[in-house]
Amino acid sequence: MPDLDWSRCTAVESVPDRRSGAWVFRNTRMPVATVFENLELGTPIDEIIEQYDVTREQIRAVLEFAARSLDAPPVPVGATDRSDAHPL
Repeated sequence: MPDLDWSRCTAVESVPDRRSGAWVFRNTRMPVATVFENLELGTPIDEIIEQYDVTREQIRAVLEFAARSLDAPPVPVGATDRSDAHPL
């Protein structure tokens, strides 16, 4: 998976003096990575909200940003998309 450009997500920020510059939810010390780590472990979103004092909207914002970031970039008009082509 490519690295995400979190600077384009308005729900998060990176502050050098906060959590060593890790991406955190805006105005918090909660690392965004913690949400993904907990989801990977199967932790329900409601439990993450309770345990880490983040809102459902904050979690939704980072999940939507991550999902949109994985979309294929648009193909310019007139360009041929050969990403699925097999070599001859």
